[in-house]
Amino acid sequence: MRRFSAEYLSRTRDGMWADSRAALSDLELPTRERVLDVGCGTGELSRVLAAEAGPDCEAYGLDADPSLLRVARGEAGIPAIAGDATRLPFPDDSFDLVVCQALLVNLPDPAAAVREFARVSSDLVAAIEPDNGDVGVDSTVDREVALERRVRAAYLRGVRTDVALGGRVAELFDEAGLSDVRTRRYHHRKLVEPPYDERELESAKRKATGAGIADHEAELRRALPDAAYDDLRRRWREMGRSIVEQMRERAYRRAEVVPFDVTVGRV
Repeated sequence: MRRFSAEYLSRTRDGMWADSRAALSDLELPTRERVLDVGCGTGELSRVLAAEAGPDCEAYGLDADPSLLRVARGEAGIPAIAGDATRLPFPDDSFDLVVCQALLVNLPDPAAAVREFARVSSDLVAAIEPDNGDVGVDSTVDREVALERRVRAAYLRGVRTDVALGGRVAELFDEAGLSDVRTRRYHHRKLVEPPYDERELESAKRKATGAGIADHEAELRRALPDAAYDDLRRRWREMGRSIVEQMRERAYRRAEVVPFDVTVGRV
């Protein structure tokens, strides 16, 4: 399973569900009594589930990373349990809703996790998964759009899990024996514009130094020859410096749209 830092999760999920929670309607949250958020990370989705389900619902999180669990328990105030998504430490029918967000795309065997979700749920299973192959980006730095497209294509070739799983989650649900499988799409929009916050300034700095692309070096090198990776990193740093310059002039704007498919199925 791929690992992420608390900072990365906070940055990529910032503002998610703040605009609309309509895509969560099939989770029937107001009727829930016991909910489990698998791969809860720092607890962003857990908080949304607890708020939508109401005060009488018991909402729990589960994650394999102790450092993320500390954040979920502390800052998010979520009752969080250590565990493996493919071997959940609960008896059958322990919850009436088992859900995950951006988890299956990072597992080497997502089908095994879905089977476990179905085992410990007495009613509904849900997965909120990004379609990373269909991300849209617009930027005032022209080359950023083309470079991001190039990096994303190489990353999708080099990563060892299906990070573009997206709409194919429904097939996993069918294979696990779930019924009444249906999907809604949610678009997570992220906008960078003045005034820039500390996180946005740090992100620009990481692009200018090459640190951001180095986070994915292993995946990119699997897909690219050494010379192509070195050229890509050089162009990425040049692009980052252009972003920093535009930020100094308060002229930089960037919009990104990440589609998420909310798939539900009944046990």
